[in-house]
Amino acid sequence: RHLDGMLDALRFGFEDRPRLVHRLDKDTSGLLLIARTGQAAKRLAESFRQRETEKLYWAVVVGVPQEKEGAIDLPLAKRPGARDREMMQVDKEEGQKALTHFRELDRLAKRAALLALWPRTGRTHQLRVHCAAIGCPILGDGKYGGEEALLAAVADARRLHLHARRLLLPHPSGKGELKVIAEPPPHFRRTVEAFGFSTDGD
Repeated sequence: RHLDGMLDALRFGFEDRPRLVHRLDKDTSGLLLIARTGQAAKRLAESFRQRETEKLYWAVVVGVPQEKEGAIDLPLAKRPGARDREMMQVDKEEGQKALTHFRELDRLAKRAALLALWPRTGRTHQLRVHCAAIGCPILGDGKYGGEEALLAAVADARRLHLHARRLLLPHPSGKGELKVIAEPPPHFRRTVEAFGFSTDGD
């Protein structure tokens, strides 16, 4: 079910209908921020617009990056003629700026890695396209990684291994910082355990 249609069920006795402050791409797991009041929603939305938020994602990728950490600065645009209207591609001439910082948390030889990803811009499918562009498609992302992203030996290989792990932003009350963390879903945890990855240091 679409989350917008479920917001009324999240009133929990409050008069105001909760408001969804931001969204996740389809098949991406992790946290979503929902505001209890209109005032809180307005302040939180402004924090997102002003880029006062820091989003951390975890991704299990096929292959390993050349560097342990770095930046992926590749502009993105919609792929012309694609049947999927949200299909994106790197377009250095006409694309919109897209910047992602990454750090390798762990690796399994040269077969796979667990990455921490910080999107500094919010383009559609940004993390998925950026990871594929550096030769490390996200596990389960056949859309951008093709067959390479679907490791036959992995039980959950056809499920996208991209997880919105943590969100940092100014508290809507104006006092202090709001930090929200979401634990990965079962399929993500199973793969991390099977590969022997450590999630320390995020």
